[in-house]
Amino acid sequence: MAEIGVSSYRRFPKGDQTALDQILISYSDALVRFAYSLVHNSHAAEDIAAESIAILLMKNKTFRDEGHMRAYLYKIARYKSMDYLRLHRHFVPLEDVEKVLGSADPESDAVLKERDEALYRCMQALPENYRQVLQLSFFDGFAIGDICGIMKKSAKQVYNLLARAKVALKELLEKEGITHEDI
Repeated sequence: MAEIGVSSYRRFPKGDQTALDQILISYSDALVRFAYSLVHNSHAAEDIAAESIAILLMKNKTFRDEGHMRAYLYKIARYKSMDYLRLHRHFVPLEDVEKVLGSADPESDAVLKERDEALYRCMQALPENYRQVLQLSFFDGFAIGDICGIMKKSAKQVYNLLARAKVALKELLEKEGITHEDI
């Protein structure tokens, strides 16, 4: 995905419609997963991702590289998710996660499915900041500097959150009977 995002972003205002397709392909799935981890509603997550991409395209900002543009896009999604949460607060069943993340094979190994469900339950049991920092770091692959910008925290705060989140997640996973080797 190297510089595809930035080059597509620069081509879009000039009327290149394939640029929009490339941006959507590059970012929409991960953005939906990120928004879902915050709002716990698949339809809202899809709307937030689409709205975030639309806002990015309307801003016409200049970015140094793909990483900065991606971090800015996630920052928009985070703000939109917080706006959504201010207006709606409810619980979404675990089955809805498969619709967002996509199920690979309905007849997949029962042990892996059980492990994934336990991991999801443990992630949901964590405080919101812990969930968010783990999502951004491990699932979305952001660097600490980018996470600082997205979460509006200093590097020290992000490192501390990440360390505490790992310990808390490990404790919850051990209570579920999942060890480091199982993951």
